[in-house]
Amino acid sequence: MLGSTQFTCSCCGKVYSEIPLCFDSDYPAYYFNVPENEVKERVEMAENLCVIDNYYFHKGELMIPINDHPKDLIFNVWLTITKENFEIRNTLWNDPERLKQEPYFGFLHNIVPTYDNTLGIKALACENNVGFTPDIVVVEENHPLRIDQLNGITLHEAVEKVQAILKDWQH
Repeated sequence: MLGSTQFTCSCCGKVYSEIPLCFDSDYPAYYFNVPENEVKERVEMAENLCVIDNYYFHKGELMIPINDHPKDLIFNVWLTITKENFEIRNTLWNDPERLKQEPYFGFLHNIVPTYDNTLGIKALACENNVGFTPDIVVVEENHPLRIDQLNGITLHEAVEKVQAILKDWQH
């Protein structure tokens, strides 16, 4: 499973040089509601920003500390925010002063693997330095994702989550 430097997927046997701890969501969940023949006219997509119809999304890093490991479990997820906050983000995208911006409130717009029922939970996007996406902080009361984000998880729990994610990707 987890050696000193290698990680083996229990489902397919693939060997990684280290445990994969970063998982990406290419699109907000709403994207998959748009028929393929309408994507070009209804979806505007940039690396970390997306507009679909009148909904505004931006991507950020949701980190779960691994208490007995030097790295965190990271999910790159989409958050839906107001048009006003989306425009502020665009205006300040390359401005170092963006760190002074209050966190943006929004709703998570992805299913975070192994956490079920994360679509639409309350979250904040906290700005980072230019060149880095915001940190996503779950604020939905009593949600397991918030609890793990606040308290951290063990390496054993992280390995179980990673194995479950990789297994799900195989099917």
